[in-house]
Amino acid sequence: MQKILIVEDEKAISGVLHSILSDELTDYEFVIADDGLEGYKQIEKEDFALVISDIKMPKLSGTELLKQSLALKPESTFIMISGHADIDSAVSCLKDGAYDFISKPIDINRLITSVKNALVKETLKKENKNLQTENKTLKKKVNKKYQMIGESAALKKIQEMIEKVAVSDARVLITGPNGAGKELVAHAIHNLSERSRGPMVEVNCAAIPSELIESELFGHVKGSFTGAIKDKQGKFEQANGGTIFLDEIGDMSLIAQAKVLRALQESKVSPVGSDKEIKVDVRVLAATNKNMQTEIEAGRFREDLYHRLSVIEIYVPPLDDRKEDINLLVNHFSGLIADEHGTALKKFDDSAIDALKALSWTGNIRELRNVVERLIILGGATVSEEDVASFVRK
Repeated sequence: MQKILIVEDEKAISGVLHSILSDELTDYEFVIADDGLEGYKQIEKEDFALVISDIKMPKLSGTELLKQSLALKPESTFIMISGHADIDSAVSCLKDGAYDFISKPIDINRLITSVKNALVKETLKKENKNLQTENKTLKKKVNKKYQMIGESAALKKIQEMIEKVAVSDARVLITGPNGAGKELVAHAIHNLSERSRGPMVEVNCAAIPSELIESELFGHVKGSFTGAIKDKQGKFEQANGGTIFLDEIGDMSLIAQAKVLRALQESKVSPVGSDKEIKVDVRVLAATNKNMQTEIEAGRFREDLYHRLSVIEIYVPPLDDRKEDINLLVNHFSGLIADEHGTALKKFDDSAIDALKALSWTGNIRELRNVVERLIILGGATVSEEDVASFVRK
């Protein structure tokens, strides 16, 4: 149960305050201190949802109690009361950090209202603090999930490029085979950019039917097509102030490509079925596993859109070109999988790592992660070369 501290040297007044407030606030426990020094000792010992303090008291005045308590616990909430009310005292207390100032004789209704409002503020403050803590924890987990692991020359080159391009708003086209980690590059660019406080919205262009891609990217208005039962905000609008990542851009229809080109040129989008234009401020990152020159020559991709998207181009090589990173990747995935399964970390001996390096990884890092999870589940206490031979079929 949360507690409220009443600091008042006149027992008759502290008794009345306790009686009235305890009837109003049945979910709180009340503690009474007879002077400022005793009040400070109570605050040192435990946290209070609210402190109601007189100003004129022996041993330690209310104003000193307020200052010292806030220096000790800056999140504390104070309501000050005094029979010697004047504007200077009120302003001084509020400047020092008090939530409110109430003069004697106390208006009970005003006191009750102020106390309830202060407690609501305190609750919201704690909820916001908890939310910030949860967000930081979640962000750490997300960052760990999208961490780029390795020390190969190829990866170091990519990381150097990321650091250079992240600080700008330049569009980046990320190329390379499926499973090589193109989405990790996109997340790294966003996380290092000025837009990291904004949203990172991902769109898998290959997973959305061509007839729905426009609605997905730009939104639609109610009744614009069969099934459009209400207005829908598009991904470009959702990403406003942040980054949109168009994965598998090479699979986008030519009609949608034309609209994306217009959105990039004008920084505006029009929902399907609407004449209204919506201003958007987004950074566009795109990725593809296709050879874009081949796609352009075959008429499947617009050359003008390609040049808009590929201000900077980053190539992510296949895992077979950076096998020296396999040891670090296996250790990284082992840690992630242990966390996900709630199990102890399982080690891979040197012979197992060598066996994994000897294999060809056509599915790249994505395939390696799946194999690591399989070996952790099926392998021995320490994963060995024999486990690799038994459970990895190539």
